[in-house]
Amino acid sequence: MLQIGKTNTLTILRHTSVGAYLGDNENSEVLLPLKYVKGGMNVGENVDVFIYKDSEDRIIATTLKPHAEVGEFAFLKAVSVSKIGAFLDWGLEKDILVPFKEQRHKMFEGFEYVVYLYLDEVSQRIVATSKLNKFFETETIALEQGQEVDLLVYDESSLGFSCVINNAYKGLIYANDVYQDIHIGDFLKGYVQLVRQDKLVDISLQPVGFKKVLSSTDIILDYLVNHEGILDLTDKSSPEEIEKRFNMSKATFKKSIGVLYRQRKVLLKDDGVYLVKQKTDGAPE
Repeated sequence: MLQIGKTNTLTILRHTSVGAYLGDNENSEVLLPLKYVKGGMNVGENVDVFIYKDSEDRIIATTLKPHAEVGEFAFLKAVSVSKIGAFLDWGLEKDILVPFKEQRHKMFEGFEYVVYLYLDEVSQRIVATSKLNKFFETETIALEQGQEVDLLVYDESSLGFSCVINNAYKGLIYANDVYQDIHIGDFLKGYVQLVRQDKLVDISLQPVGFKKVLSSTDIILDYLVNHEGILDLTDKSSPEEIEKRFNMSKATFKKSIGVLYRQRKVLLKDDGVYLVKQKTDGAPE
């Protein structure tokens, strides 16, 4: 059965003047227009194509790859707005529609939005929506604390940044745990802090627990190596100074410096942190 809105692997059945007809193992056929038929596409061979409806509402195949498929979240740009909704560029010749009723906030040409792509059950057309909450998986949250995940940031509030986790779950990065510039539409790596009973997932941009400290120690060591072994920050430095330099909290900075000191890799002085020079056998001088 042909899957509209998905990449299908189909068999080339025959060539015609308008293109190649492709089929599946259930005797369904679809046209791959001539402009997408490349040399070497021989009858009997398999080809990967994306299936969708064209401007005349016909099911059609293309070798072009859209920015997202049905069942996926994406960050897309609005290229036009009409009386029925906004049209977003998703990488195909025919732009994808976000009907007005599916717009969380009114969309404007030239702006980019995080949307979810789905198949309208009545028309069998692929459409998009910026009303994301109903599409998050909430029954089973297959995530573990500390797990690294892929994030797509889609909203900002006083609490922090809401994000899509692994194209399936809803997550939140708390504002007081953010030490870098974040924008709507950013794709980031994050770490699961907590899966809550309300099915929301708390996310950190730093590894959880001691791994976070170890990651920060590497950042500080790298800075020392590249700045003649001197860091002009101390435990009396302001949180703003530390955040500006290292994108980390003062608490994380102090823990990391403590780890390095116990490992005898740094010396702590009134005016800053100094890298301990190592002998050839790895022992401090």
